[in-house]
Amino acid sequence: MNRCGLLTAQKNPVPLQSVEVELQVKDHVATVISTLNYQNKEDKPVEAVFVFPMPGDAAVCHFSAKIGQTHIVAELKEKQKAREEYDDALSSGQQAFLLEESEQSPDIFSLSVGSLPPGESASIRLEYVIELAVEADEALRFSLPAVLNPRYQPQGSEAPGLPVSSIPTSEVPYSLSFSVRVSSNRPVSKIESKCSMEPLQYLNSDQTEATVKLAAGHKFDRDVELLIYYKDAHQPSAVVEAGQDSAEPGTLMGDPVVMASFHHDFPESVRSSASSCGEFVLLLDRSGSMDSPMADSDHLTRIDSAKETLLLLMKSLPMGCYFNIYSFGDHFEHLFQKSVRYSQRTMRQALKKVEEMSADLGGTEILEPLQHIYGQHCIPGQPRQLFVFTDGEVSNTKNILDLVKENSGSHRCFSFGIGPGASSALVNGMAKEGGGHAQFITDNDRMQPKVMQSLRFALQPPVGDISVTWDLPKGVTVNVLSPPIQSVFQGQRSVIFAQLTGQSLQTVEGSLTVKYSVAGHPCQSQLSFSLKPADMDSCTDSPTLHRLAALTQIRWLEMEERGCDGEQSDSVKQKLVEVSVQSGVSSAFTAFIAVDQSNDRVIKGPMVHPELFADLYLKSSLFFFGDDDLFGSKNIFRRIYSSIRKRVLARSRDSSKPQREDPLLQLVSLQEACGRWLLDPALVVILGKTRQEVKKTKPGKVTKEVWATVLALIWLHSCKLEAKEEWELVAMKAVLWLQTQKDKSSPSVQSGIQTGACWNLLMPTRGHP
Repeated sequence: MNRCGLLTAQKNPVPLQSVEVELQVKDHVATVISTLNYQNKEDKPVEAVFVFPMPGDAAVCHFSAKIGQTHIVAELKEKQKAREEYDDALSSGQQAFLLEESEQSPDIFSLSVGSLPPGESASIRLEYVIELAVEADEALRFSLPAVLNPRYQPQGSEAPGLPVSSIPTSEVPYSLSFSVRVSSNRPVSKIESKCSMEPLQYLNSDQTEATVKLAAGHKFDRDVELLIYYKDAHQPSAVVEAGQDSAEPGTLMGDPVVMASFHHDFPESVRSSASSCGEFVLLLDRSGSMDSPMADSDHLTRIDSAKETLLLLMKSLPMGCYFNIYSFGDHFEHLFQKSVRYSQRTMRQALKKVEEMSADLGGTEILEPLQHIYGQHCIPGQPRQLFVFTDGEVSNTKNILDLVKENSGSHRCFSFGIGPGASSALVNGMAKEGGGHAQFITDNDRMQPKVMQSLRFALQPPVGDISVTWDLPKGVTVNVLSPPIQSVFQGQRSVIFAQLTGQSLQTVEGSLTVKYSVAGHPCQSQLSFSLKPADMDSCTDSPTLHRLAALTQIRWLEMEERGCDGEQSDSVKQKLVEVSVQSGVSSAFTAFIAVDQSNDRVIKGPMVHPELFADLYLKSSLFFFGDDDLFGSKNIFRRIYSSIRKRVLARSRDSSKPQREDPLLQLVSLQEACGRWLLDPALVVILGKTRQEVKKTKPGKVTKEVWATVLALIWLHSCKLEAKEEWELVAMKAVLWLQTQKDKSSPSVQSGIQTGACWNLLMPTRGHP
């Protein structure tokens, strides 16, 4: 029987015994403390390397080790110097530990545990700080990755990849404990997870503090994902954190730091309008890993889910736009030589091609198709919107982000990470550098609502003339640490970090104003805040905001360094290392090194080197009928809705009947590019009626297309209201088409519809399913 996991040369088990994770959430910021417990069961000293995933926007700020009764706190040093010290320590038989970030992707870390004596135990503690992402429903999302998939190394790449071995997550040979503490100025409404959690416990009467734990027996079959809900979470806020007494004033760690958060709200006239133009380029990953099943699904693979989503996306595109579809693996393909105008013909051609797609293109070479896309001339008056679907298993993340940033002035990038192994650094980075929005699809998530939310963002007019101004008292200056705001979307959040330098910070107030223009409308968000520093985090006793601010500056400097040459590059790198070491936040050019120099004991014997292991929208849409009969005293629509819902629920309870394909996707697939439906036999089947029944109840002067479209809209609102996010744009197209037909119809036609023909048709018929 083959053993799995981190194995020694003699195929004995890895010394990692357990992982303990403590999550401390304060408003929008989380501190994560992980403890890795090792034991060397070999009869020789062991050197183990543990590769694990880390969010790409996490500030790794502490690393320590406890061996027996000896506690060692690591120092953050320039990476090459740290590696040399590690090698020297091993050569002299000393116990040593090295924690470093991958040079290719900031979401992979490797921990080297060197020269652990026979029978000895060691506990490794590492800590990082992260700003939590805000979901569409205003939940704060935290994810603890359960798996790190092997990263694809592009051909010809000179960058050394991490040689990671992968095993089924259910066979991971160690345990996990996970506890959460949440505190905020606003009440905690609820905490949700798809993992089994113990009941939420509130720690005070106003429910601003709460704790929860992962239930015992958790299997490594999914990421541990939490959704944290606060009341009034969208309100703007600013927090000032005091500088450290031990740091020199005028430095990042010695001065106060402010974290300002804005929730953008566009004028109603802008929110109610949607663009009917644009060039939509869809880039789909067809590498072999996309053939992996979605979590908790025995038959639906990642590529299947992506293809279903492309169907919905294509049906939702506005008339008048342009589009193209690319797919990639170890090479790439494109449907058209250049983007074409969206029409019934081109849409059908594209959907036929999508239906034929499979995960059969080998590796994950995403850089080359991106270069080809950016090499195409933009279409005047058609802003380019790039949608990227990938499971994110690449190693040249930084090269990809550099390319997206170089072309950020000509497009917006919306990225989607599919599956638990998707790289947060790649998916978040592409959206950030491309001025778009990132989404992750994990566990039981449906891809469609998240993609449709991003499409609604893409249909919002681009925001321009973005500026940030500070109004501070005399003597107080500001050093903005965040890069300039590149994109603003309705309902989304922007965060700004800045260092405050000057006197009298304890008694005065300041303000911050973000201005921009959208569709010719000037907008602004203003926030006033006290410059009096808040108390330092009592749970972690650490400068969390300073560390997040430092990470923001580090990532900015890393991008700048990759765009420089020679002496300029060296200068930026020196500044980057200085900020990293001063703040204690890891970077691509620094590493944590810990050496036990407490005794002179030399550990003898040949070193055992284990293998690497990867740890892992109804009223407006039915205007055609008129308001009175649908929503007034006759309540026709309510009666239709009620009767159909009863029938649908009855069907869902009948488990003896075979399951059909998703009727929503079937209905959407029948819609034409202009937004109408034809009175097709397949539509009649979805409605649950016979063709004769549909024809018999149709008002005489109403065209078949109008009748079919009206029935399809009613079906959506009555049978699929819970999936409104997915079909809302499809319904809007249908409404716009009906508006063009309304002027062609006589009042008697509309009156005929209002008499209740729809009611007569859609009432359940005895004996009909």
